[in-house]
Amino acid sequence: MAQIKIYGNKSSLDKIKAALSDVIHSCAVEALKLPADKRFHRFLPLDPGDFYYPAGRTEQYIIIEISLMEGRSVETKKRLIKLLFQQINAGLGISEQDIEITITETPRHNWGIRGRCGDELELNYKLEV
Repeated sequence: MAQIKIYGNKSSLDKIKAALSDVIHSCAVEALKLPADKRFHRFLPLDPGDFYYPAGRTEQYIIIEISLMEGRSVETKKRLIKLLFQQINAGLGISEQDIEITITETPRHNWGIRGRCGDELELNYKLEV
């Protein structure tokens, strides 16, 4: 399971939501071995007064927060991060300087999905990749 939030400037993010979702999802499928139908993305476009960021970033600056059930290896998570940097830059022209990514992992029992705790679910994919 992966839940993904994307924050960015409303004026920039609104124009690329669908394409960015496609890129992020293809990276998650490749690196995390998620099934193609497991896309959980939420876009949080922010007005300029609600989104402060450091010097050296442009209007294209985005923050990607990925929440995962624990189980992936360090190598898998690093591969996902590197793929995201590469593919977002290649596909959308957003500089790696304008992309920040965090991954937060929680135990399966801390997830609630379809009326069950995550550790009671039978998944159709492996977490240990």
